[in-house]
Amino acid sequence: MSLFRQAGLRASPAAARFISGSAASAGGHHDLYTFEHLALQSSLAKFIETEINPFVDDWEAEGMWPGKEICQKMGQAGFLGLTKPVEYGGAGLDYSYSIAMAEEMGTVACGGVPMAVGVVTDMATPALAKHGSDFVKRNFLQPTVQGDLLPCLGVSEPGAGSDVASIKTNAVKDGDDYVINGSKLWITNGTQADWMCLLCNTDTGGASHTNKSLVCLPMDTKGVVVEKKLDKHGMRSSDTAQIFFDNVRIPQAHLIGAEGKGFAYQMEQFQEERLFCAANVLRALDICVADTIEYTGQRQAFGKSILDNQYVQFRLAELQTEIEATRALTYRATKLYVGGEDVTKLATMAKLKAGRLCREVTDSCLQFWGGMGFVTQTPITRATRDLRLVSIGGGADEGMMGILSKLMGMSGKNKK
Repeated sequence: MSLFRQAGLRASPAAARFISGSAASAGGHHDLYTFEHLALQSSLAKFIETEINPFVDDWEAEGMWPGKEICQKMGQAGFLGLTKPVEYGGAGLDYSYSIAMAEEMGTVACGGVPMAVGVVTDMATPALAKHGSDFVKRNFLQPTVQGDLLPCLGVSEPGAGSDVASIKTNAVKDGDDYVINGSKLWITNGTQADWMCLLCNTDTGGASHTNKSLVCLPMDTKGVVVEKKLDKHGMRSSDTAQIFFDNVRIPQAHLIGAEGKGFAYQMEQFQEERLFCAANVLRALDICVADTIEYTGQRQAFGKSILDNQYVQFRLAELQTEIEATRALTYRATKLYVGGEDVTKLATMAKLKAGRLCREVTDSCLQFWGGMGFVTQTPITRATRDLRLVSIGGGADEGMMGILSKLMGMSGKNKK
């Protein structure tokens, strides 16, 4: 792969720190990442350093990232199709490479851009790559992998967020077409996307888990209305939209896989989305703790640095331990997923723990920054705002606990 060659034979300082730090086991080898994974991270670190981080402050102020421009560059570098089929422009690698990429994206100086890129790589395209026909792969997956098309994922609605089975958007057959009516909310990349991976009801009389389908919807189709860009508490550089569909007509050939399998396909996609979310925050949380150690070591109060207080030391040590535990859980789930196992339970646990930890780490670190933690120019304040979403987006904490309760036989049809 060209992106591996870009990294050369020597790992970058970022990759070297990664090898010698949290990702290295006592034996000097990691059971998930190989040299190729680290070369990928090294190449991506250079891309982030030159193409993303210098411009994040401007994108945050504008409330928008240049998604098409950045994805075109990432596609040309090979970052957008790591796990996608070679015949459609991908690299054909296993999912551990997506996790390596997600973890390195945590070094981006905001949360919005990694989330928006994650939609492209791990949220809007897994079902298309796995179940789509050659037609939809050629017309939607391949140009997305190449960076020529920017996708979004259309699942959540005003009355159906974590409760996916309750979506109301319908697609009714008319000749060789579907006619779509309804709306979607909280759509990342929604104001600039070229196409949407849309979950809709294709059988209005069917059971809620078997009446849904995924379709590829070009966003320039007549009747697609981007109602507004939402003004958010955090993730400022990622555009999020509310979208309406008014008699939108698309060919039935845009169907992904089999009709009526959309709910099942979306549950599969959620495994990757939740692992991506967990992996993506690990480095970001590492940085929160490291920056706080550096700042509290310099900040003086009552004749000594803040870091000289044992409570501060113990709390930061505890938080770093929790980050490492979450990293181990995420890596374990990834290994099993690569091995072909259903990791719904572990991926859900990782997502739940990551969301809770994002709140715990950022809040504790912000407190140690004192007044500087309450000004917008400080990185910890942006991290606090951005990472708060992890407990909500991609399935709220309460939704994760509901899934786990069912899988553990405590509620629902699996109750003993």
